[in-house]
Amino acid sequence: MDQLPVEVIGNILSHLRAARDVVIASATCRKWRQACCKHLHTLSFSSKDWPIYRDLTTTRLEILITQTIFQTSGLQALSILMEDVDEFSASTVTAWLLYTRETLRQLHYNVKTMPNVNILEICGRHKLEILDLAHNSIVGVEPNYQRFPCLKSLSLSYVSISALDLNLLVYACPKIEALELVNPEIAMSDAQVTVELSSSTLKKVYVESISLDKFILEADGLETLHLKDCALEFFELVGKGALKHFKIDDVSVIHLDIGDTVEDLETVDISNFTIIWPKFYQMISRSSNLKRLRLWDVMFDDEDEVVDMETIATCFPYLSHLSLSYDVRYGVLHYGLQGSSYLENVLVLELGWTVINDLFSHWVDGLLKRCPNLKKLVIHGVVSEAKSHEECQMLASFTTAMVDMMRRYINVDPHFKYE
Repeated sequence: MDQLPVEVIGNILSHLRAARDVVIASATCRKWRQACCKHLHTLSFSSKDWPIYRDLTTTRLEILITQTIFQTSGLQALSILMEDVDEFSASTVTAWLLYTRETLRQLHYNVKTMPNVNILEICGRHKLEILDLAHNSIVGVEPNYQRFPCLKSLSLSYVSISALDLNLLVYACPKIEALELVNPEIAMSDAQVTVELSSSTLKKVYVESISLDKFILEADGLETLHLKDCALEFFELVGKGALKHFKIDDVSVIHLDIGDTVEDLETVDISNFTIIWPKFYQMISRSSNLKRLRLWDVMFDDEDEVVDMETIATCFPYLSHLSLSYDVRYGVLHYGLQGSSYLENVLVLELGWTVINDLFSHWVDGLLKRCPNLKKLVIHGVVSEAKSHEECQMLASFTTAMVDMMRRYINVDPHFKYE
């Protein structure tokens, strides 16, 4: 260890990340203390890393963080996550950011201060590439002054910001590739809550827990779009057909439009969603390169709608991973076995139930016959704690049927996941 260059020791200490571990390790010897001061590039303060942080007074905690940060030079990644701690002094937090901003590439910031610290004003026009803000307020964005020329990833969680400022902030990041919005508090000046975002460089967008009347996203190069736990009346993606991965989880939306050019779609993942199948099918049917399709706990707007395997097999010939949840409503199986076409390229098949009945094992067997090159079968099931005799018999019959099936499909690797 004594032969290691001090720069290498700095890299080792940076991989520890947690400030407490770094300080303890740097006490090893003079060389390690030098590495901590001169060559440490990553440092993290989190109330979850060390519970004692919560027991310290705010003043004492500020002193510890200040001493640790000011002993370093050239920090590139700084994480300060103190959501369980009382409000810090704004002047102290500002001093931390002013001291590190010249070299900082990543900032993960979740600190309550009084008054609010203007992160954009302090860190704008510097070399930040990743900015992760939580429980903060952003007011009056000036894109010409508060500009982030190098920022590639922006994450806002529980942040208060107006629709206009959000659009201006994205505009102030000319190289942005990833945007994450988690439960933002969107301030609006009129009755209709409308958000319009535009970026030619965005490749990945994740939106969670947002409620809007209208959301228009203009992103020509967008490749990944994930909407989770959202309530939207109108959502429109305006792009040039670059979208490859589309995921919806527990979303309520009246009008959904992801564009006409979706030929490059490779993944479609829909769960806990009420779907108007003809419109949705029309939207994705041209995605002949689709490789992963997941329809899980999906409600159909029309009770008589059925998605048959023939449609899936003919429209998505390159499908390699198929996930379907078993659902029989009013005597209709939503994923029927009509037709005779095979899913030649499907290697992984995931099937599941929320309420099991005698037909489930027959449905599984029918799907196995349609996937001649299948390598892996995953069965997801929900098992209640209190089970009647009939439910126990149902599970026993299903187990027997699965054992018999696996004897016939010896090349398939079975997995069972119950909750």
